[in-house]
Amino acid sequence: MDTPKSQTKEKPSYLAKKRDRFLAMWKHPIYRKILWFNGLLVSLVLLGTFGYMLLEGWSFFDSLYMTIITLATIGYGETHPLGDSGRLYTMLLILFGSGVMVYSITGFITSLLEGDIRKALKKMTIERAISELNQHIIICGNSQTGKYAIDELKKTKQKFVVIDNDPARLEKIDSPQILCLQGDATDESVLISAGVERATGLITTLHHDADNLFVVLTARGLNPNIRIIAKAVEESSLKKLKQVGADSVVMPNIIGGLRMVSEMVRPSVVTFLDMMLGMSNQTIRVEELQIPSGSPVIGKTLADLHILHEPDVSLVAILPASGGAHQFNPPAQTQLIALDTLILIGDASRIANLNKRLGL
Repeated sequence: MDTPKSQTKEKPSYLAKKRDRFLAMWKHPIYRKILWFNGLLVSLVLLGTFGYMLLEGWSFFDSLYMTIITLATIGYGETHPLGDSGRLYTMLLILFGSGVMVYSITGFITSLLEGDIRKALKKMTIERAISELNQHIIICGNSQTGKYAIDELKKTKQKFVVIDNDPARLEKIDSPQILCLQGDATDESVLISAGVERATGLITTLHHDADNLFVVLTARGLNPNIRIIAKAVEESSLKKLKQVGADSVVMPNIIGGLRMVSEMVRPSVVTFLDMMLGMSNQTIRVEELQIPSGSPVIGKTLADLHILHEPDVSLVAILPASGGAHQFNPPAQTQLIALDTLILIGDASRIANLNKRLGL
């Protein structure tokens, strides 16, 4: 498949990455606070050192040593005999310098004990990991619907980011491997922080249809090639969501009603479908693998690739690149061409291995 233009941007250089990380750190109040405390201490030591050098004519090292023992109130004694100006300067350094030092150290320890530094470091780590993602999926809203989408993406080992405005809902995601971003998904800057310009898909499951509509509109403007799936509660929202750029709209109420009827009239089929939709402990899935342009499997037959004999995997159909009807139960001599899509059913890990083996 041709790579979208939004996903073929030139990778930033090493220096550009370092610059961006520094700027990102500077945006965090906790880092500015730490820099402020450290800056006060360094400025105080340098001020004391240069003061002794100017007033007493000492060397830099002797002046630095005198400044440190004075601020630390250790009382080792004077490095060299002090004149009246030097003693007055030492008294001022003790009175004001000790207060500044206590303020800086206390502020740093308080931030450490309150967990501000730990939280800031965690946030920085997550933002760095998100910035390195490419061709991932964005989940907007850890709602009841979003929770099942997150579980399924986790089971199938997809790369994804979760956005939610409520920190309490994000804390319910107990997996440290899941990247979470706190913020309003309707905000363009938040979507950019989640890497929407590099993402292949977005699922919005916010509680209100108007919010989902705004997310779709914003995401489509930022990445025209992204695939967007939106949740809708009201039937009137379905057409609007598609008009602003949603590729597909899912209505939980309609699906719920159809499911109840299916449970009544075809329970065995429902059990089988549940197994494939991840509603059981088994990891049986229906997956699709598209043959990209330039793939080494182009021109080869299913028999050549041994796809029909893959353990725990069945090839159900092929969707031709021409967009015609699905070819169910394709024969072994079927020749693959670019942009053909294979529809497979079987163990998720086995399908992933097949994908890797074919280099798709």
